[in-house]
Amino acid sequence: MHYQIGQIVEGVITGIQPYGAFVNLDGKTTGLIHISEISEGFVKDVSHFVKIGDTIKVKIIDFDDKNNQARLSLKAIYPNKPRRDRKSNRYGSLPAMKLGFSTIAKNLDGWIKEAKEKQND
Repeated sequence: MHYQIGQIVEGVITGIQPYGAFVNLDGKTTGLIHISEISEGFVKDVSHFVKIGDTIKVKIIDFDDKNNQARLSLKAIYPNKPRRDRKSNRYGSLPAMKLGFSTIAKNLDGWIKEAKEKQND
């Protein structure tokens, strides 16, 4: 079978390593889903996302015709659900503010005051 970049194909997970998962596409063609292409979020362990023997859909992001090997992406097929806005959790009431060094300088006194008030509560 001839494969093209951008094509969505089905394959079977044949191996898992700390750096990614190997996929058999058709008996002649293999591919690798690098750990960075597993999920949008942090991936500590590839086996938390796929298991040997799983049949999955993947997107071809690069293809080597000479060796019949594909670079594959799982996250391009199954993007993560939107997470809560991390900035609103991390910075309290600041998510609409553009952050940067000048913003820090302008707001530092207010943040210190707010932190001291929280300590006194």
